[in-house]
Amino acid sequence: MKVLGLGCGQPGGSAEILLTAALRAAGDAQLVRLTDLTTDDHRWWLWERLVECDGLIVSTPIINRTVAARLKTVIDFLLGPNADAAIIEHLVEVRRSGAEPAVPFRVDERVLKPRVAGLIAVGGSLTPQWKTLALPLLHTTVFSMHMAVVDQVAYGGAGTPRSILLDEAALERAARLGGNVASQLGVAFDDVRYLGPPGLCPMCHLSVVELNGTAVTCATCGSTGEWADSTIRWTDLTTSVISMAEKRAHAREIQETAAAQAKARGEIDARAARFGTYEHVVRP
Repeated sequence: MKVLGLGCGQPGGSAEILLTAALRAAGDAQLVRLTDLTTDDHRWWLWERLVECDGLIVSTPIINRTVAARLKTVIDFLLGPNADAAIIEHLVEVRRSGAEPAVPFRVDERVLKPRVAGLIAVGGSLTPQWKTLALPLLHTTVFSMHMAVVDQVAYGGAGTPRSILLDEAALERAARLGGNVASQLGVAFDDVRYLGPPGLCPMCHLSVVELNGTAVTCATCGSTGEWADSTIRWTDLTTSVISMAEKRAHAREIQETAAAQAKARGEIDARAARFGTYEHVVRP
C-alpha cells in the first residue's frame, strides 16, 4: 500500500513540515513537490503517481483564503473528467458494449481502485474567516477520483517561514492525520471510517453551507437539507458530489448534453463565426 504526499508550498516551509510529519506516521510514503513540476512537462508523470497510490495526503499553504495556485492548476489541468470515477465507469461500460461515447474522455481504469485521503492547510492568520475556503477547495483534489477523506485539518498562526515548528500540537496533529490515513488504506469507500473533526455536513464533514430561505446546501459537496429550529436536517445526501449517485447523474448529463449539441454543431459553428474576428485584442 502506497501513500503519496503532495506538497503545494515552498520546500521546507510550514505546509511541507506538516506533510512530512504526516508521511512519516503513514509509513511507506513518497513526497512530490509541486514546485518541482511544470504543468506541460510533468502532467502525466504526476498522473501516474496519483493512480498508483492507495492513499493521498495533500498539504497547502493558505493563500487569499484558499489553496495555493499551483495546486489549483493541477486540479484544473489534470483532474476533473479524466479522473472522475463515474465517467470512467460509464466509458468502460460503453466501450465494452462496442460503442463509442459522445464525449471521448481519457479512460484509465486504475482510477476506480479504492483510495483514501488526508487534507492539510496552513496559513498565517489566527482568525477563522481567513481560512474558511481552504479545506472546501482541497476537497476538489480528491472527490473526482472518489477518494474517501479520512481526516482533515486547517491551521493558522504560521505566517512566517517554518514558524509552524513552534506549534508542537500542530506537528502531533499532522502525525495523527498520517496515521489515520494509513489505518484505512485499501478499505472500500463505503466502509472507510472518518477519523477527523466532525462538521455539519455528514458527507464532507465541513461546515460551509449556503442558505436559500430555509433550504440548505453544503457549499463544499452539495448535500441538501432544511433549516428549522436552529438546526439543519439533511434530507438528501445523494446530491453530494462525493456520492457515486451524483457522480453518475453528472456523467449521464455530460453525455446527454454532448449528444444533443452534436446535432446542432453546424448552427453553433455558424454562430461562432461572428465572435472570432474581434479587432481590439491586446497582447504583451
